Amino acid sequence: MEFAKFEAVSIRNHPELNERWVQDRIAEDPSILGLGDIVLKDRERIQPRAGRLDLLLQDSESTRRYEVEIQLGPTDESHIIRTIEYWDIERKRYPQYEHTAVIVAEDITSRFLNVINLFNGMIPLIAIQMKALKVGNQIGLVFTTVVDLLTLGLVEEDEEGQEPTDRSYWEARGSKKTVAMADQLLTIAKTHDPALELKYNKFYIGLAKDGQPCNFVVFRPKKGFIRFEPRLKNSPETQERLESAGLDVMDYDRRWGRYRIRLQPGEIEKNKEILTEVIAETYTASNQD
Repeated sequence: MEFAKFEAVSIRNHPELNERWVQDRIAEDPSILGLGDIVLKDRERIQPRAGRLDLLLQDSESTRRYEVEIQLGPTDESHIIRTIEYWDIERKRYPQYEHTAVIVAEDITSRFLNVINLFNGMIPLIAIQMKALKVGNQIGLVFTTVVDLLTLGLVEEDEEGQEPTDRSYWEARGSKKTVAMADQLLTIAKTHDPALELKYNKFYIGLAKDGQPCNFVVFRPKKGFIRFEPRLKNSPETQERLESAGLDVMDYDRRWGRYRIRLQPGEIEKNKEILTEVIAETYTASNQD
């Protein structure tokens, strides 16, 4: 395998490249942003009395939309204000969707990061740094998420954990067979900590240790399947590994930072090796938080 040396290129100062060129590349293949399986909904979208939104993207399997603004060079105050303004307009016009503001810039400055952290948690906001790299006569774009949606895991545990239920509640809501699948997954989790037990809450079955939530994985039994939700950082490598194993991977839950995997009866034993690996990784990651 040959080593290729890439030259960093400033799009802002390039004589031929410009913001329109970046828009075209993203519009051709929105997945290059690293936001999952997304499609182009609109570009240069006119906003009432507020200019034009660069790109409107939508998750192909959910109701999440991304209001994307692109800036060449470093971020500045007007850029973040414009992005939030467009996000606010879109969410008010189309409240049936989940809206996320996305800022794409060549240089995400430290000052900007401080500002963004003030908003994060109140406004769903993602900041992506863009780099143009040249080799020979070819130029490519690399996108790196530097500020992701705030994972509200502790809120999830706190709010839903206040409404305890019992096993019979879930056997009625799902089925005895799918609740028994939670037992199978618990058995795998207990190899890491024998003190773990199921904790039945109103919206999910979690894990607990000594009566305290320990929700590195949660389970949601349905009538014909169980949804297994490990808390892991979203990555193309993990997504590909799960799908290559034949698992039914649903859209990633960015709000809570969880993969969502649909398991039919009989599939836990069939996929025990990969499920054991995932639970081990999730358990390890939870102890590093």
